[in-house]
Amino acid sequence: MRSRTWIGSSLIVLLPLLVVSASLGAQERRTFSPPGEPTNLPFTPGIQVGDMLFIAGHEGTPLTGDIESETRQALAAIKKVLDAAGFKVTDVVQVTVYLKDIADFPKMNGVYREFFPDPKPTRTTVQVAGLFNDARVEITSVAVRSHTPAAGSAR
Repeated sequence: MRSRTWIGSSLIVLLPLLVVSASLGAQERRTFSPPGEPTNLPFTPGIQVGDMLFIAGHEGTPLTGDIESETRQALAAIKKVLDAAGFKVTDVVQVTVYLKDIADFPKMNGVYREFFPDPKPTRTTVQVAGLFNDARVEITSVAVRSHTPAAGSAR
């Protein structure tokens, strides 16, 4: 009799986990390309899975050699993907910044601070050996759609 009780208890615990994992695996993938974005790229600018939006790396264009200008342009390109998917800048939770020269960090960081409101997303910044088009910066991000809690509910 104990083995039946153990099996029954195990099923009660495992069944909800199986249902949740099945729904996560079955979530629809939606792709987003802002208007004017080239359609022949070997990647997708944005992919949404559930409430998460994964945004491909963006560089500033035209490449001017000015880190502040390139950072603004890269962040503006990210905002276009956010807008196309119906997300907001405040939904961004993670950012990765690739810099050609880590000495550009203070200037890039100044532009970054202006773009993202508080609380700022988590961020990783690394220096790389080189970027496509000889860019000085490339930025990628992940956003999670925020849901406003119902009136009177705790956050």
